[in-house]
Amino acid sequence: MRYFLIGIIFAVIGVLLSIIIWGVDKAYVITGGIGIVFIGISMIFSGALLSGDRMRANYATESAKDRRTRNTVTFRAALIGITNLIIALLIYYIIN
Repeated sequence: MRYFLIGIIFAVIGVLLSIIIWGVDKAYVITGGIGIVFIGISMIFSGALLSGDRMRANYATESAKDRRTRNTVTFRAALIGITNLIIALLIYYIIN
């Protein structure tokens, strides 16, 4: 729940910065960018961008604690990113 709220805070800051920089017509730009960055971080930490043999090698050599940490970071970054993308899409459809 805490990372959902962090995502909302980032979204509000992003919307305010977008309104200050570009005006109300582009209020979704920075918030959408924040969402894409956090989804990218989530993809990198999850290993989704690797080939199958590299994923298997990483899975075989990491400990259970490292795997839990990696999955925690992946989930938290995805939660922040999805929150920002949803808010950016809502603002886009409301304005346009």
